[in-house]
Amino acid sequence: MKKMIFSLVAVLLAACAPEQTYNPPQKAVEVKEVVFAKGADVSWLTQMESEGLTFKNAAGETTECMQLLRDDCGVNGIRLRVWVNPEEGWNNIDDVLVKARRAASLGLAVMIDFHFSDTWADPANQKVPAKWAYHGIDGLCKDVRDHVTEMLEKLKAYDVTPQWVQIGNETRGGLMYPLGELGNGANTAKLFNAGYDAVKAIFPEARVIIHLDSGDTLWLYARMFDYLKENDGRYDMIGMSFYPATDTWESQTNTLISNIKTVASAYSKPVMICEIGMSWDQGAVCKRMIQKIMDEFGQGGETLKGIFYWEPEAPSGYNGGYQLGCFRDGSPTEALDPFKN
Repeated sequence: MKKMIFSLVAVLLAACAPEQTYNPPQKAVEVKEVVFAKGADVSWLTQMESEGLTFKNAAGETTECMQLLRDDCGVNGIRLRVWVNPEEGWNNIDDVLVKARRAASLGLAVMIDFHFSDTWADPANQKVPAKWAYHGIDGLCKDVRDHVTEMLEKLKAYDVTPQWVQIGNETRGGLMYPLGELGNGANTAKLFNAGYDAVKAIFPEARVIIHLDSGDTLWLYARMFDYLKENDGRYDMIGMSFYPATDTWESQTNTLISNIKTVASAYSKPVMICEIGMSWDQGAVCKRMIQKIMDEFGQGGETLKGIFYWEPEAPSGYNGGYQLGCFRDGSPTEALDPFKN
């Protein structure tokens, strides 16, 4: 039944997607564990393909986006967000499954990013999914377990093993407000732990990430991870977002580097930059910023486990005005060049 459902989804997506040069391999591709992630979140990809967007490699040939990122940009990991019941279907479990299978078929490591929302979850939005809206904290913990289990069991059924799983997205103040908001006793930790336990039950080796925004703002991390320490919160890795301004990127990056070292030492956990970005027309500056971070930590994966660029393939102004991609006319700028090394 699972395979029948997936096949229907795949057919529908293929029917509305433009022709690509990507051809799935005829046999399984080994996905090697990544020591240092040089990644990209491409969660918009199936939606973009349905709208007719295409991508070109360095030779000007139309190429499937993940393959282009791997071959031309040095990307070795793909991050995919999961929404519970999105209005238009994009980023639901079946849509994520399509993209995750594609990534794995290309030998790319996979990060699954649970938002626990029907739409965006970020510092300004941590809204409970509509069908969970009247559940108490125990009910929400069960909802989290069931949702994580459903997604991960589908991945496992198709031999896709995520290397990292994010429980919540940019959760500086908690998740699924108001019950999961910081200030409601142990509720936030209970929700994180429900997700952690569900991940480990299916993929014991997957690294579970708690992800906050504004990696250059230390107090956000001290508040959350002190709280988790006090409330027996379980996680394997600290995730950060970082979107510096073009005119202050150097000082912000210096602060980020200092904060990574501080939190890794204080909580004895490595750090992943789960999201990074800069204005699409500042590729040279963005290249310098990413290179500075990589030069500081190297690629041994001891303190910093990697960097994921958020929606690099997005054209300028996509989805109502997003400007922080790093493609121009369907091809990557130099922003991701540090990943090639």
